[in-house]
Amino acid sequence: MKKFIAVLMISIFAAATAFADDVANTRDKTRNGAIIGGLAGGVLGAVLGKHGSHHSATRGVVVGGVVGTAAGAIIGSMMDKQERELRQINGVDVQRTSQGELNVVVKNEVLFDFNSATLRSSARQSLRDMASVFDKYGNTTIEIDGHTDSVGSADYNERLSVQRADRVASYLEGIGVRSGRLETLGFGESQPRSTNATARGRQLNRRVEIHVKANQA
Repeated sequence: MKKFIAVLMISIFAAATAFADDVANTRDKTRNGAIIGGLAGGVLGAVLGKHGSHHSATRGVVVGGVVGTAAGAIIGSMMDKQERELRQINGVDVQRTSQGELNVVVKNEVLFDFNSATLRSSARQSLRDMASVFDKYGNTTIEIDGHTDSVGSADYNERLSVQRADRVASYLEGIGVRSGRLETLGFGESQPRSTNATARGRQLNRRVEIHVKANQA
């Protein structure tokens, strides 16, 4: 029985993931989150009711599905609203990378001068605008990733990317974003978006990415 339930859970979550991929290009993800949440909740309900009668198990599926659907809809709605508000901020590019995650790419020229980890004065307004959105939707984790072009040594670029990510996190914390929500990583030149052989490509590679992830619990 346990093996059957494990296989069932894997199958349903795989189907839910495939469904999410199929609809990833739609702007409103709330309905998709509700369906995925309902599938997951139904599995949970079946597991919780597996030691009871057939009717208990059935009730468990129904209850779990209702709870999961509601949770998925809430997360989807929260991320939909957050996505729309972040798109209004100048100098950022917002992408919905999954049902519960947004990727906010901040153009490097908005934040830092070349070869510097000191925030430009003009960058602070964009970060304040982002912080006001983050504060409205507190049930998220905010991962800040620093990236550079390939000019200079790999070790130097990794240190610079860490410094830039830390500087953004420190500024957000200083204007009220809880430190417990913030994580920082530096990738240096290891994850380019474009070629480093041209000035335009290097400009695209110098960036900070902010991954806003919905907390599931």
